[in-house]
Amino acid sequence: MTKIYLSLGSNIQRYKHITAGLDALFIFLSDLKISTIYESKSVGFDGSDFLNLVVSGKTDLKIGELSERLKKIEDDNGRKRNGPKFSPRTLDIDILLYGNFVGVEAGVSLPRDEILQNAFVLLPLSELAADELHPQLKKTFSQLWSDFDKNSQLLWPVDFVWEGKKISFTPSNPTS
Repeated sequence: MTKIYLSLGSNIQRYKHITAGLDALFIFLSDLKISTIYESKSVGFDGSDFLNLVVSGKTDLKIGELSERLKKIEDDNGRKRNGPKFSPRTLDIDILLYGNFVGVEAGVSLPRDEILQNAFVLLPLSELAADELHPQLKKTFSQLWSDFDKNSQLLWPVDFVWEGKKISFTPSNPTS
């Protein structure tokens, strides 16, 4: 079993599609862990705010098989692949890390560059993998988050209920 980290994002019917993504991942990943869910402005285009999170889990799927499974989940949630790269998304699921693999396999480049570029990826990843090392930089994800320019991209935690439990909290309501 390989430990993986995935990022999820949506800015179209956000709660519906993030819930559907989590439901689908729960079916085939073992030891699923979920970060805080954050809201952020669109990056790279003018659009509605996104919900973003990172999950970790374990899988026996190879990188190519995992990528195909994730694309099917996106497609099942109405993902349109013929638009511009930076555009609204019903559901976007990206492989961030696949064990300590570094390189390109089945068209997937790992570790994913967005880890170091986007607060909405690095912050939730640093929650789940604080003491784990970036496989190329050999710095922990908490160190990378500490060094990140936090004024460059604003994001804030939101309340989110999944499977009847509140899994993410706004700061003003941490114990509800």
